[in-house]
Amino acid sequence: MLQVNFIRDNKEQVIAGMQTRNYKGAQLAVDKVLMLDDQRKSTQTELDTILAANNKISKEIGGLYKQGKRDEAEGLKAQVESQKGRVKELEEEMRQVKVKLRDALLEIPNVPHPNVPPGNTDEDNEVFQDWSKDLPEMGADAQPHWELGKKYNLFDFELGVKITGAGFPLFRGRGARLQRGLINFFLDAAHKAGYEEFMPPLLVNEDSARATGQLPDKEGQMYHATKDNLYLIPTAEVPVTNICRDVILNEKDFPIKMTGHTPCFRREAGSYGKEVKGLNRVHQFEKVEIVQVVHPEKSYEVLQEMVKYVEGLLQQLKLPYRILTLCGGDLGFTSALTYDFEVYSAAQKRWLEVSSISNFETYQSNRLKVRFKGSDKKTHLAHTLNGSALALPRIIAALLENNQTAEGIKIPKAIQSYVGMEIIS
Repeated sequence: MLQVNFIRDNKEQVIAGMQTRNYKGAQLAVDKVLMLDDQRKSTQTELDTILAANNKISKEIGGLYKQGKRDEAEGLKAQVESQKGRVKELEEEMRQVKVKLRDALLEIPNVPHPNVPPGNTDEDNEVFQDWSKDLPEMGADAQPHWELGKKYNLFDFELGVKITGAGFPLFRGRGARLQRGLINFFLDAAHKAGYEEFMPPLLVNEDSARATGQLPDKEGQMYHATKDNLYLIPTAEVPVTNICRDVILNEKDFPIKMTGHTPCFRREAGSYGKEVKGLNRVHQFEKVEIVQVVHPEKSYEVLQEMVKYVEGLLQQLKLPYRILTLCGGDLGFTSALTYDFEVYSAAQKRWLEVSSISNFETYQSNRLKVRFKGSDKKTHLAHTLNGSALALPRIIAALLENNQTAEGIKIPKAIQSYVGMEIIS
């Protein structure tokens, strides 16, 4: 969430950023925030004026009683009593305007970084780095991962439908071992890179979902346990980042590096067609997430470090990949700058997104109230970043498709000890 003072001082920049995102009604949204903030200030001023006057009169009343001027004291006392109704009205007005202001602020997305390219859809994303010259060539008999999964009994979509519904695959046997091995491989890599591992709750309350930006922006994409008003997490980013909510850190604490493996739950409403077939898009999947809370001066340096880290994982898995800079129309609501990683699916002959690395600057930390004491002794908002390292469904899809041979599916050397096999045959 942007700070009101930032919006007021940088109104044109905020509106231009919203227009880069193709946000309709940017001017009206910003004007609404500033109008509500003006209303809040004027209400607060009137309330403070009355309370200050009442406090002054109350002190005078005590003195008048001591001087035996009872009638004058009673007159002033009646004057204070007459103001109590107006005080209650103003306090209720303040409560209402603060709620309206908060809701209006929640509707304004983060300001895109200058490096964010213009564009409307994912087709307008810019290639940041590309390895298309090294793409694997498969024969005409190459099979997509959903056929390979059936052939080698790795996962079962039909049983998933029977147990739950479409988009909830059942992994079994060697498929389950492959997934578990990849999770351990990613977690061990994160540990070596200095990330503290957490096993967070899989449901979060409304405050946690709002603090990281899932509410209200992605409310329709989250599974909601309505009776308890809890949300199934769409990513470990939500509970892990909330560890630092309402905390004042010391500058020496940075960087705070956290990781966690969780199942992730996404409704993916409106998803259909060949691009969501098999493991390409599912409602439940496993993911290892990395999160950093850092000093504002270091956040873009850290963003590049996180990009290099994910590159290293994909290089160890021998998967061809490319990195995209997301355009304004495809940029996440809370992000200032995002790099997407895509791996090449040889059998499908298409790119599959497997990771997003984002810098939220102060947008999340303002909602979370993640602050730190600087060397100037003042309190500042930290910067937060997060990334997938990595999401498993499309990683598994690409591993199976790109490594299929006549003898079976060869397992990359980096994870053979984790999965306990060299080939699936």
